[in-house]
Amino acid sequence: MIDKKHIGYAAPTTVWEVEKGRIRFFAEVIGETNPIYLDEAAAKAAGYRNVVAPPTFIFGAESDSGVRMKLLNMLEIDLRKVLHGEQRFDYHTPVCAGDTLRFDTRIADIYDKKGGALEFVVNDTKVTNQLREHVADLHSVIVVRHV
Repeated sequence: MIDKKHIGYAAPTTVWEVEKGRIRFFAEVIGETNPIYLDEAAAKAAGYRNVVAPPTFIFGAESDSGVRMKLLNMLEIDLRKVLHGEQRFDYHTPVCAGDTLRFDTRIADIYDKKGGALEFVVNDTKVTNQLREHVADLHSVIVVRHV
């Protein structure tokens, strides 16, 4: 069982730089054709600092930053038992190429169901950029199966 003493744990801040090529690749993979996601001139003409990241890009960015793996390791969770349970995003300002994102993550809750056969780790993350703008709030639930 995952020790509930970890509820409220704040992971060390993780910093991640947003690259234009990474945004373009992500947009192409999901079939996004809006030029603000692909072309710097189009993004700037629309009033953005640079190419804009599609909305779900930030979930991958959080994963790429390493924060999720650090939490799983700290909680001593076997990766073979992990399932993705839920995710939610509340956006406050766009993410653009060249941004440096700060991920401040904390464990909001740990609970179990089915007599401990399933455990749930709830993470909340505040994302800010190099301008100290509040970019987004991320909410995710990791499910650990013990069956």
